Amino acid sequence: MTGAASSFGAILLAGGRASRVGGAAKPLFDVDGRTLLATAVTAATDAGARPITIVAPVLDPALDVDWVREDPPFGGPAAAIVTALASWAGQPSAANGPEWTILLACDLPSARAAVRRLVADIVLLPSDTDGLCLGDASSRPQWLTGVYRTSALRAAASALPDAGRDGAVRDLMADLAIAVVPAPDDLTRDVDTWEDLEEARTRAAARQAEESS
Repeated sequence: MTGAASSFGAILLAGGRASRVGGAAKPLFDVDGRTLLATAVTAATDAGARPITIVAPVLDPALDVDWVREDPPFGGPAAAIVTALASWAGQPSAANGPEWTILLACDLPSARAAVRRLVADIVLLPSDTDGLCLGDASSRPQWLTGVYRTSALRAAASALPDAGRDGAVRDLMADLAIAVVPAPDDLTRDVDTWEDLEEARTRAAARQAEESS
């Protein structure tokens, strides 16, 4: 099993086309008084992650993160992850690097709780497991709500053709030993549509009212 004093880096994906909301910048949607992007960054920061790399155009220059963009843009999530991992190679701490990499989509209202769950659960992983991700209500892996051994992720990234361009995250994970952990729907429910956004805001308001009562 892994030890408790693990080190983390984080790759946050925020550069998709968001076609189901007319191309709006989903990471800048406000839920519970903060943007989904800020929530994702806070989730990574709470875990002690360094570096924190966002793959997207610069959406909020005030955030203490690194920004990169896959080339060409909109090359897909696998290409975004490959690009972020490559950017880490130029950092002063690259010789050792983080033991674990948090992968997180920036459209998840419950990102902080999800990452807390991931960080708590990795101590239970056998040493021959490459990482874990949360599973939705149907036990489908949510690859972009996961934490993975950086060495395994780098090896998988290097094996992708054309640097992952137009590839899916499942292609990146295909040969890795990943544990899928069932999680409550609230931890894996993302914002893909305007209806999802309204539902997320309604849930947040109800939670605030309950906490203040």
